[in-house]
Parts: sequence; C-alpha cells; structure tokens
Amino acid sequence: MIDFTLHVNRKNYDVEAMSDTPLLFVLRNNLNLTGSKLGCGSEQCGACAVLVDGESTFSCAIAASSLVGKSIITIEGVSENGTLSAIQKAFLTEIAAQCGYCTPGMIIATTALFDKNPSPKKQDILKALQKHLCRCGSHARILTAINNMQSDHSQND
Repeated sequence: MIDFTLHVNRKNYDVEAMSDTPLLFVLRNNLNLTGSKLGCGSEQCGACAVLVDGESTFSCAIAASSLVGKSIITIEGVSENGTLSAIQKAFLTEIAAQCGYCTPGMIIATTALFDKNPSPKKQDILKALQKHLCRCGSHARILTAINNMQSDHSQND
C-alpha cells in the first residue's frame, strides 16, 4: 500500500491503495463516488469515464497513483453547487437514458467535447461518443439531447 493525494471534483483526497489500483476502484471504494460504473474493466465500453485534466479518460484500467497532480472530475463533479450542467439537463429533458448505466460516461465524453469545442459538428459528436457503448439502444435519444442542447445554447447566445 502507498499513500498519495488525488485532486477529485475540486477537492484533495488522501488515499491509501496499492500502486496499481485502478482509479475507478479508488473512486468507488475509497471516495464513495459511485457515479462512474464498471462495465467491462478493459477500456471497451466507457461506463467508467472521468475527466482527467479535461480529457475523457476510462478509469477502469489506469492506476490511480499515476494521476497525482492531475485534476479529476467525475460525473458527481460535472454539476456545481447542486446545479446540473447544460449537458446533464439536456439528457434529463430528452430522457436520454434507459437503464442509465452508460449515461455518466456519455455525459463525461460530451462534457470534454463541448469544453474544447462549444459548437461541434455531428461527426465530432459521433467521434467523441464512438468508444461509449449503450446496450439499451439509447444512442438516438442521446444524440437528440446533445443536438437540442446545442440548439438551446446557440439561441441563448
């Protein structure tokens, strides 16, 4: 076991874990941040995605100890002070989840995309979500939610 500090959702957390413990397990088991899900455990589904220094990153296979000094944002940290982000609101309005298992990863990937490109084209959105699986088939509603959010955002500008 080693001791290290992680910066998660704008706070520092002292962690004790094995040096190779995946970030997902530290988030869920040590920090009680259970929004990120274990889908496949091999970076193939996206349910475990978090933002690491603004990049959508699968947390199931990356060692938590390798992220010391990085900013980590989980689905719990996407909203601020209890206010949902525009992306979260769009997913909720469109009911863009069936079972909801993939939703945190989809929101994280979309957040990373819009933080870099506030007006992405359809192919940019598809590319950002390419590695995220939804076994329930909610992709159409997810894309509708993103498109509606984009339309609402452009109308408010």
